[in-house]
Amino acid sequence: MNYLTPAQASAQFISLIVYAAIAGWCLAPWLKSRARADALIALLWVHVFRYVALQVFAAQQHGFPISDAGAMEIVVGDIAFAAIALLRHRVRPAVPLTWLLVAETAYDTVTNIHGGVREHLMGAASDTTWFVLVFYVPMIVVSTVLIAWQLYARRGEALDSVAGHDRGTGEAVIFTTSRAAV
Repeated sequence: MNYLTPAQASAQFISLIVYAAIAGWCLAPWLKSRARADALIALLWVHVFRYVALQVFAAQQHGFPISDAGAMEIVVGDIAFAAIALLRHRVRPAVPLTWLLVAETAYDTVTNIHGGVREHLMGAASDTTWFVLVFYVPMIVVSTVLIAWQLYARRGEALDSVAGHDRGTGEAVIFTTSRAAV
């Protein structure tokens, strides 16, 4: 029996569960205590390293059965570093650029899953490719959900404001240091 497919699928699923737990138990409370831009920057750093997907060309040379078109779908484009730079300067285009990254990542995830199914890649990964698929891809998925949550839930806040709760009334309050809402 070939255990590679269920092993990879199980490992990816377990990674998703672990990252979701970390997100809910540790990251969500921490993000709420940070300025909107700083919270987004922390989450975007995970995406900066998406160029690790370029290793797919080496994997392809060593037997990973992905087509050239499938490999190109994985590695084309990323805007995380530009979004971080704009957020660090608290400029308005940072928010739409970050939304674009969320949309791009959602599209990439769906098309890569579709391509992987079409090309029967589940269980075919080994070595570095296996680690990328099992550890890094689930991290990208969870961080994308967190970014979308931060963008939507804090949409009325300035980039340099911190959301919090008044301990006496329990009502939401926003602490702003200087700039207007984006």
